[in-house]
Amino acid sequence: MSINIRRFRSDQADFAQQMDELLAWEAVSDAGVQTAVTNIVNDVRARGDEALIEYTNKFDRTSVATMAELELSQEQLQAALDGLSDAERTALVTAAERVRAYHEKQKQDSWSYTEADGTMLGQKVTPMDRVGIYVPGGKAAYPSSVLMNAIPAHVAGVSEIIMVVPTPGGELNQLVLAAAAAAGVTRVFTVGGAQAVAALAYGTATVPKVDKIVGPGNIYVATAKRMVFGAVGIDMIAGPSEILVVCDGDTNPDWIAMDLFSQAEHDEDAQSILVATDEAFLDQVQASIEKLLPTMEREPIIRTSLVDRGAMILASGKEDALALINRIAPEHLELSVEDPDSWLPGIRHAGAIFMGRYTAEALGDYCAGPNHVLPTSGTARFSSPLGVYDFQKRSSLVKFSADGASEMGKVASVLARGEHLTAHARSAEYRIKD
Repeated sequence: MSINIRRFRSDQADFAQQMDELLAWEAVSDAGVQTAVTNIVNDVRARGDEALIEYTNKFDRTSVATMAELELSQEQLQAALDGLSDAERTALVTAAERVRAYHEKQKQDSWSYTEADGTMLGQKVTPMDRVGIYVPGGKAAYPSSVLMNAIPAHVAGVSEIIMVVPTPGGELNQLVLAAAAAAGVTRVFTVGGAQAVAALAYGTATVPKVDKIVGPGNIYVATAKRMVFGAVGIDMIAGPSEILVVCDGDTNPDWIAMDLFSQAEHDEDAQSILVATDEAFLDQVQASIEKLLPTMEREPIIRTSLVDRGAMILASGKEDALALINRIAPEHLELSVEDPDSWLPGIRHAGAIFMGRYTAEALGDYCAGPNHVLPTSGTARFSSPLGVYDFQKRSSLVKFSADGASEMGKVASVLARGEHLTAHARSAEYRIKD
């Protein structure tokens, strides 16, 4: 069965409009989701553990009576890690070590400087006290998400990392629990959905209130994170996963087809786009897609994703391709070209850049080292990957000497009186030397 992937030329008259339609994505809940989430969040905020137990029994098909039944011990986490096969444990530990090594480079230190009159100015960097990480559970379990969300917080110096993970039907994923042990998670509660977000945001008798909530989830989780923002920090409201592959036509088309599949298999809303400067190469990739798609375990999902949201774009040259990259601002960008370094100066917007023919984006999902929590839906124009800096706060330091306070007091006085804020002015003027 052939697969009809949309194809565009960047020089066609309606290309801008076609791109707008292709990239359009509204991660906005409908009224039903909004109402349901509002009710759940408010109920958990009001009734705490009691409501959390009720919603967990209802949505995850469990029959627990106490919160003690919904918390996993450190012994259980360590047992999960110890119980893995040698291959799984080695892979998990290797990935964790690489993620940790990369994020160690991101740590920010406090700094200060002293002016000639003795005035000291600076910045104090402090880790958050407690953060919550949401991890999808059940069959859609992602141990890599545990590593990517918990390890930067651990490196930042966060003292408590609280993980929530739903266990539909009581199904515990041992790789997820093992990842929690490897990543330094402090406590784990087997709760999920909007109710878990509410518990983290406002606290219950058992679940501690956190300072920030990070991690992916479904539309109910995303809506709940949006609702509690302000009471706590959040990482982002993520849309579907996406990849933009730019190829010069000299990479094996089977490789490119599989790279596109690697995003499309996430779900039907995921987006895979190929940009090339050679129309014959687009034909080759199309042929590879037709050949390889029937071999894929998640073939129906990949097919729907590619037909509904995928595209192949013929660019006129390198500069045109660079303009497309910055227009799309992709979550994942693969530069499957001969000299990827020469492209970097022209790229302004991308979540993560995978450089060269051998750098499959899939490596970044698991073990390259950089974080796989990335800005989606064009938000790479103003957002960055999750990192250590997301778990650190910065406090400004100001310490004026007597001479400095006198001189700057004159400046502040003029500006404050210009704003008709007399108390501000007089407060500064008291420190002005006669």
